[in-house]
Amino acid sequence: MKILRPYHILSVVFSCGLLASLFISCQIGATKTVTLWTDQSEFAIYAEIFNARQKNIKIETFYYENLPNMLAKTKSYPDIVVGTGLKNSETRRIFKSLDYFFDELLLKQTSFYINLLRLGNIDGKQYLLPVSFNIPAVIFSKENSSLVAKPFFLTLDEIQSLGKKYNQLNNQGTFVRMGFSPRWDDEFLFIVSRLFNVSYRESSPLAWDAAALERAMNYVYSWSIETNGSPEKEDDFAFKYLYNPPAVIATSGKILFTYISSKNLLTLSEDRLNTLDFRWVGNGNAIPIMEGAPFLGIYKKSKSKQAIDAFIQWFYREENQRELLQQSKEYRLMDHSFGIANGFSALRTVTEQIFPSFYPILLGHTPPAESLTPPGILPKNWDVLKARVILPYLHDASRTDKRASIVPLEKRLTEWLKNNP
Repeated sequence: MKILRPYHILSVVFSCGLLASLFISCQIGATKTVTLWTDQSEFAIYAEIFNARQKNIKIETFYYENLPNMLAKTKSYPDIVVGTGLKNSETRRIFKSLDYFFDELLLKQTSFYINLLRLGNIDGKQYLLPVSFNIPAVIFSKENSSLVAKPFFLTLDEIQSLGKKYNQLNNQGTFVRMGFSPRWDDEFLFIVSRLFNVSYRESSPLAWDAAALERAMNYVYSWSIETNGSPEKEDDFAFKYLYNPPAVIATSGKILFTYISSKNLLTLSEDRLNTLDFRWVGNGNAIPIMEGAPFLGIYKKSKSKQAIDAFIQWFYREENQRELLQQSKEYRLMDHSFGIANGFSALRTVTEQIFPSFYPILLGHTPPAESLTPPGILPKNWDVLKARVILPYLHDASRTDKRASIVPLEKRLTEWLKNNP
């Protein structure tokens, strides 16, 4: 556990006047301390800015790398929790309903991306508020922008078709250019499975649509055979040419597309971004919100309602998020952290209207709200299950149409749980 002290990074003094005009007077009196646990280090800075703006409330921030586990074993809960993995059945029981924020018009539901907000709604009550999110993209050299006519996002079929046209063989029949393979990145294979509605979700501990998973892997294998010759040829090409970071590979002339997440894309240097173009990745009319989006909840037995509500209202005001972005820019925090809590803001107007002024590459390319599709509710140990079980299975299953010859996902999960109780 770490108590975050961001004023070592951000030593700037703010007056309390602006926040006072919103909902707090700066009168002399006892300071109310509110504890906030998070796995989002940026919230130390946000809390410190809030603290500097008024004298009545102090947000004390504690960082935990594995927040769900800490919440599961603690006997003394914080007032506010901001982080990932809060929606599982074991963790969400500690939070209280936040419906009163909307009933009393403290916040507006319409300010949020609705599909993201719904993910924090459990049994008809809003227990969690979304903070930020990320989505998948493919990047390519600006020199190849004329090859990509579609302006906002590309479907898997479109990526495959454009990649096939870019392919080039030498006289010996060896690829010297290869447009794209979903097998070059296991995370992209996972995105494919999401787009095929495999629907990973919390169960005992995990469930998924096995038929959809089979269709997804068949699609990837067919892509390898019909577009790039074989999985072996894709692997050989990757070994020869794909050893640099994605942004470097994208401008090498050897490939058309490479995969990157929005948070990694938008922390690239301005010089690098000037050489790149990008499109979001979708299927049909769906762009998947990547798992790991942080949410905010309030401990159901907290006694600090007024102070907690003040901080939450402050954080979800558009003008305050603009200032958080401005502070991040001035103190060069954008060099390693994107946007709000390392993602697009859950407030639609902030992402659509404010982000492009800080990230010019987003002009005309902000995520289309109606297309954003959130993941299911996932178990608290999702990250390790994905890394140790799901991604290795996708890696193996994508290179063969004889999946009976590899260890099935169900058996891998059972064995892993047996060895890691």
